[in-house]
Amino acid sequence: METMIHILPDQMADNSSSEEFRFSIGCAECGQPVHSLPVRFSKAGVLPPTDGKQVVYTALYEREKENARRLAVKSIGEHLSLCPICGRLVCDRCFLVCEDLDMCAACAMRLQEEGEPVISPALSESPHNPDHGDQ
Repeated sequence: METMIHILPDQMADNSSSEEFRFSIGCAECGQPVHSLPVRFSKAGVLPPTDGKQVVYTALYEREKENARRLAVKSIGEHLSLCPICGRLVCDRCFLVCEDLDMCAACAMRLQEEGEPVISPALSESPHNPDHGDQ
């Protein structure tokens, strides 16, 4: 049974630039960031010809950034799990599928539970989240 993770936008780090929008949140267990995929700003590289256009581009940037943040909340949430024991958000490599109750690796160790990670720690990249921890 899959549970929807609720990530608040202010829990995410904003790694955006003037060219693209990108967000991340660190795993509470290993500390590695789980990044959203970058979303390019529609006016990236375009210099506004007037002060009026600068105001328009700034408003457009903020609107597109908010839309990218909403997408990031959803996409990042697909690669994190909420530990039912300690309540921390942990990445798929640190969340264990155990016999009775799935939980984070730290809680499993503390409670002497055995389990397998949702994603093998040996995998350097996940096809669904190519930027997990590599930056």
